[in-house]
Amino acid sequence: MLKYSCRALIGATAIVLMTGAFATTNAAAATQSGGTPAIGPATSGSGPHTWAYDPVTGKTITVYKPGASTTPVNPEQITHPQQDSMGQVTGQNVQSPEVAPQVSGLPGIDVSSYQGDINWASVAPSIDFVYAKATEGTYYTNPDFDNQYEGPYDQGLIRGAYHFGIPNNSSGATQADYFAHNGGGWSADGKTLPGALDIEYNPYGAECYGLTQSQMTSWIWDFVNEYAYDEHTYPVIYSTYGWWSACTGNASGFQNYDPFWVACYCASAGTLPAGYAYYTFWQYADSGSLPGDQDVFNGSYARLQALATG
Repeated sequence: MLKYSCRALIGATAIVLMTGAFATTNAAAATQSGGTPAIGPATSGSGPHTWAYDPVTGKTITVYKPGASTTPVNPEQITHPQQDSMGQVTGQNVQSPEVAPQVSGLPGIDVSSYQGDINWASVAPSIDFVYAKATEGTYYTNPDFDNQYEGPYDQGLIRGAYHFGIPNNSSGATQADYFAHNGGGWSADGKTLPGALDIEYNPYGAECYGLTQSQMTSWIWDFVNEYAYDEHTYPVIYSTYGWWSACTGNASGFQNYDPFWVACYCASAGTLPAGYAYYTFWQYADSGSLPGDQDVFNGSYARLQALATG
């Protein structure tokens, strides 16, 4: 666990949510870096469809109801969902060098039931945003979620919710629905960030949950597409480069739809997944002087509000 203080964060100096070139939006556009076809964005097809905000490009696009998942399901015994938080699991699987991170941007934190009830009046002056764990799999909701989600909002902070994905337990779409219906919903109110998918090391078994790289990539698209269909915005994706590379084959295509939240307890945010030219959030420590994991938003407050507005 990192022990250095993380409160001294300086104003926004980086640019985030740049529009950039928008790749073709048919399913064939999303492939793994090695060229293996993967299920892509549900932006073409037939049948039920709706609109969704693409927070990467700032455009509103058509999203079709995703089809049936082909990712195999092999549930594991779940014993400690209350301990499965971003920093708790990541910190157990990555080495934390004794190097203070060179951080700039807007300060924030992410929390879970591991932190319990928080006195937000005392925390709010030090941060601009909060993400709180809402759900895991389809079997767990955070018992402290009301305090950790509504508390920041009442103090004028921008807040969001995240889901800890367990890909071999149920389909991505099933977990996206569970998340959306249990705290992960989005409102274009300037105070609610798009929901985030925490997809990372398996706290119960094999690092990649027994899935191939293609199956894992398909599972993530399954979640992303269903969340966009449900909530009219694409979710943020949280992971480490090491896990993403090992378990998806460094899959690309997500950079066109999903802001990336990189976890790297390093001097800098480090290498990003294929296609990403910048990160949106950086989790740079799993502890500090503030509750939970220590984060930074890569942009100005106006850009943070834009992400929460759509």
